[in-house]
Amino acid sequence: MPIEGIHPTAVIDPRAQLGPTVSVGAYSVIGPEAVLGAGCQVGHHVVLEGEVRVGERARIGHGSVIGAAPQDLKYREGTPSGVRVGADTVIREHVTIHRATREHGWTEIGQHCLIMASSHIAHDCQIGNHVIIINYAGLTGHVRVEERATVGGLSGIHPFARIGTYAYIGGCSKVLQDVPPYVIVDGAPATARSVNLIGLRRGGVGAEDRRQIQAAFRILYRSGLSPATAIGRIRAELAHTPFMARLVEFVETTKLGIVGPFRADADREPAEPEEERIF
Repeated sequence: MPIEGIHPTAVIDPRAQLGPTVSVGAYSVIGPEAVLGAGCQVGHHVVLEGEVRVGERARIGHGSVIGAAPQDLKYREGTPSGVRVGADTVIREHVTIHRATREHGWTEIGQHCLIMASSHIAHDCQIGNHVIIINYAGLTGHVRVEERATVGGLSGIHPFARIGTYAYIGGCSKVLQDVPPYVIVDGAPATARSVNLIGLRRGGVGAEDRRQIQAAFRILYRSGLSPATAIGRIRAELAHTPFMARLVEFVETTKLGIVGPFRADADREPAEPEEERIF
């Protein structure tokens, strides 16, 4: 940004709690229930309303609105609920994050996330640590995004959908069902394309675990089996690692079903690096 100190035009309710070295930009409005951890930076023209908890060193970009009432017909004015933002998370310009609909509920943003400009996170969403949400993405109510997932720009996520750990959603996608861990999806509606090898490598996942994940992807999306049958085969044929356990649990507990396989021009599916290919 950078902004130092409290700008004289900022409107900060005396009941708000600001930690040491918090900075607030020009014309920003900080409501009475806001709590900002040490070192937080709030840009210009920001509004924090309702019960908002912001972790240490988080940054909120110019024009963002955090904690506004949800766009949900079930919501009743005065319901006590809020938004929590984890430490070291960066929220860029003009992002909107709405508080939860249910009483004493929270819309949660984890630590070390990057929420890019003009994205929207609706009521009751749960966002894990190290998540990236790219410009203009829209997450509707009750969406859950697990750690280290990426949501592409201009994408829309269906209510109650789950995005698994290390999943990657391509730009302009329409996600109607759950996205399993480690999987790249794209399209409208979004379908499974390949394994997010780059994300796994960046996250420190070893070569053998990556090969096991690729094998599981082939069984789940290239064998022609139903998800339930494919999971049985994954259990029987692949090593019982934490990565496999997470994938199995995710598919077995889905309520919306998982995104389907990519079928059009199937003979030209994305190539995988030679060292990762399984023969």
